[in-house]
Amino acid sequence: MKQLYITLLMIFTVVYSYSQHTLSGNISDMETGAPLEQVSVYVPQLENGTVTDKNGNFSLKNLPEGIYKLVVSYIGFETYSTSIEISEGNNRFDYKMEPSAIEMDEVVLSTPFHKLQRENVMKVEQKSMEELKQQGGITLSEGITNIPGVSSVSTGVGIGKPVIRGLSFNRVLVYTQGVRLENQQFGGEHGLGLNDAGISSVEVIKGPASLLYGSDALGGVLYLNPEKFEIAGESSGDINMRYFTNTFGYNANAGFKTSGEKLKFLVRGAYASNADYETGDGTSVTNSRFNEADLKTGLAYQASKFKTELRYNYNTTELGIPEEIGVQNNDRDPLLPYQELSTHILSSKNNLFFKKSSLEATFGYTINNRKEFEEHHHEEDGHEHEHEEAEEHEEEHEEEEEGAALDMKLKTFNYNIQFNPQWGNITTIFGVQGMHQTNENFGEEILVPDAVTNDFGVLATSHIHFDKSDLQIGLRYDLRSINGEASGIEGDEEYIPALDRNFNNFNAALGYRTDLAKTIIGRLNLATGFRAPNLSELSSNGLHSGANRVEIGNPDLDSEQNFQIDLALEYGNKHVEAYINSFYNIVNDYIYLEPTGEFRELDPIYNFQQQDAILYGGEFGFHLHPHPIDWLHLESSYDIVYGQLDDKSNLPLIPANRWTNTFRVEWNKRNQNYKCYAFVTLQTFFDQNKVADFETRTPRYNLFNTGIGGDLNIFNQKVGYSITANNLFNKDYISHLSRLKADGIANMGRNISFSLHLPL
Repeated sequence: MKQLYITLLMIFTVVYSYSQHTLSGNISDMETGAPLEQVSVYVPQLENGTVTDKNGNFSLKNLPEGIYKLVVSYIGFETYSTSIEISEGNNRFDYKMEPSAIEMDEVVLSTPFHKLQRENVMKVEQKSMEELKQQGGITLSEGITNIPGVSSVSTGVGIGKPVIRGLSFNRVLVYTQGVRLENQQFGGEHGLGLNDAGISSVEVIKGPASLLYGSDALGGVLYLNPEKFEIAGESSGDINMRYFTNTFGYNANAGFKTSGEKLKFLVRGAYASNADYETGDGTSVTNSRFNEADLKTGLAYQASKFKTELRYNYNTTELGIPEEIGVQNNDRDPLLPYQELSTHILSSKNNLFFKKSSLEATFGYTINNRKEFEEHHHEEDGHEHEHEEAEEHEEEHEEEEEGAALDMKLKTFNYNIQFNPQWGNITTIFGVQGMHQTNENFGEEILVPDAVTNDFGVLATSHIHFDKSDLQIGLRYDLRSINGEASGIEGDEEYIPALDRNFNNFNAALGYRTDLAKTIIGRLNLATGFRAPNLSELSSNGLHSGANRVEIGNPDLDSEQNFQIDLALEYGNKHVEAYINSFYNIVNDYIYLEPTGEFRELDPIYNFQQQDAILYGGEFGFHLHPHPIDWLHLESSYDIVYGQLDDKSNLPLIPANRWTNTFRVEWNKRNQNYKCYAFVTLQTFFDQNKVADFETRTPRYNLFNTGIGGDLNIFNQKVGYSITANNLFNKDYISHLSRLKADGIANMGRNISFSLHLPL
């Protein structure tokens, strides 16, 4: 593997002799003929773009010969996408943009063909990070729950895992910096391990994406697009600050980026700190506090036929694990039990461009260290967890001296090499993907054993463009091997035997998109997916503190295999958009936890079992911005999912049906320099009575959110601001996906957030 990596790097560092190829032109308003300033002109495949000047002129340099997608976008105008041929020398492109109140259409990056959302065969939800932050979420995990069909399994505020159409944990693959994130994602006691600073947008693939991503993408993909480099010849910086009243929390980040014609650089640092959150009745949830530090940096070099990008992200988090209501204070240092998590992500993305094809190789190396500090049951009888503050800090200090009870280090190297030839209207990708992963234990407790996991997959997928429709087909084959070492003394109840398992799967996908009418788009997608059982499901034998249960693995588990049908219809004109997205998902050999009725000490024992399952539902909604009052927006969405095992019992952790209604106003939408908005949102979460045998039902509740924001001119300096109030009426409620529900601990009460954005 190492020799392959070195060889590819040598190929990508070949120096090409080339002449300068440029693309220049003018962008103007179709109705008035006036030039448009600050219009984005972008070539997605090359990740090369610029903006127009005050005369509407633009120029892109160092372009390779070939046919590429060109995207022209500007707030208040319809996004335009076209294929353009770059030939030797100077190339010209002029365009008149058509005004439209429809939101700007963005290029989808989580699928390999660089299409706009409306052109993509597979329906992909995309939200900018700016838009998600306007909703007032404290963490990234909370922010993504504003996307229809996406929820979060939470343990307090700082710990959350994405749920896509009822599937979560290892069934949802997270991608960041173009590489898969591996951080013991089977565990519910820690969050994503990612900070929202330095992330430009979020894309969600709902449903099996194993064709593109391999194992663990059975339920979908959460794809996080990193902050873009500055356009050539520009430098910029900014400072962002947020404050949350409920947790007395603050979140600050600062970044700087600069770009020459070929060399580009960026860096961003962030820090967040939150005390315990308060419920609607004013109770502080003891030990729900958390602190986080994050650093992201990147370096890129872009020539005519060669582009390379190196990014690095370091994230460290201290997470209190709430278990019961105890001490009531605003301290920020976590109590026992708590976790210390640190993650290093290094990624390298390299591209070679030929006249009618391209080659891309992405490599990633991730180191994730998970430490858990626990109580050692040395407190006096008759006492709970309510100690004096000095005693708590003393106990915490002693625990740190004793070392972490759980100390796991996960190292992952992954690679993704894709060759992309272009034959007329057919774009094809041939790919090789793989992963080498090691898990090591250094603590006194062993939750899962030392192990080595290897993945290897090959794929081929084609996108065929017709006059008014598109067809996408693909096939993939994967191998996974898991080898775990024996742990403990044979015969003891915590003994973990050696593990040697191999899994292999074929997967296929077929998608069709067509213009049923000028304003109606139809999509049909058929896809299979798979997920090999993870190390925890195969060999776990220990206490999960956040869940307060002992989980025992099953070494005889088979791979999960699913087949999903997606049908989507979309209607859109200049002032009305509506959509229906429905799905039916059959999962064979679904892996789930089931209580045995036995206990280890005081903790219940759960075993991993398998049974066929089905999930079905969808998302429905509309967006109205009536003429001539285009500044007014009425949005409504409804998402629904049901899940059932073959024995007719209900699947656990299925989110309640949700209805979201938003009234939003925006001013100066066409002026990118200054804007203003205000909104009110009512979210209704319906009764969840279809629960697993060991779950409790959740009653209906309503949450009311509101906010204002925009830009101000202060001393000739543009300052962005927002004020958002979530759960404005301080509703005391418990989410069905809260892992604290079993203890009767409610979710967050009223939270008002204030944010400032200061360009430098």
